Amino acid sequence: QVQLVESGGGLVQAGGSLRLSCAVSGGTFRSYAMGWFRQAPGKEREFVATISKSGFTTYYTDSVKGRFTISRDNAKNTMYLQMNGLKPEDTAVYYCAANPKGTSYYQREYNYWGQGTQVTVSS
Repeated sequence: QVQLVESGGGLVQAGGSLRLSCAVSGGTFRSYAMGWFRQAPGKEREFVATISKSGFTTYYTDSVKGRFTISRDNAKNTMYLQMNGLKPEDTAVYYCAANPKGTSYYQREYNYWGQGTQVTVSS
């Protein structure tokens, strides 16, 4: 069974940075496109970024373009989300997810999910 474990969340001031990690076990990591999603209090979970199986293709939601960078290390079975210039509106639980088909904005296409890590940005 594929398992995903996020880490790296925490409390940071506006303008600061955090790096989230998603460690994957129980499957062939390079067989999955990966994605980051987030859910703010009282809101629906939303797409943040996705990366192809090779790592060569990435997509971002408009609100994080230029501030967040998604990457992966297939040798370490780990995906990352470097978050710079954090804003209070980035406060959310961040989830990583695995998609055997390819990059996608749609949550329904991701088969496996982590438990989430809290990111809180203070103003």
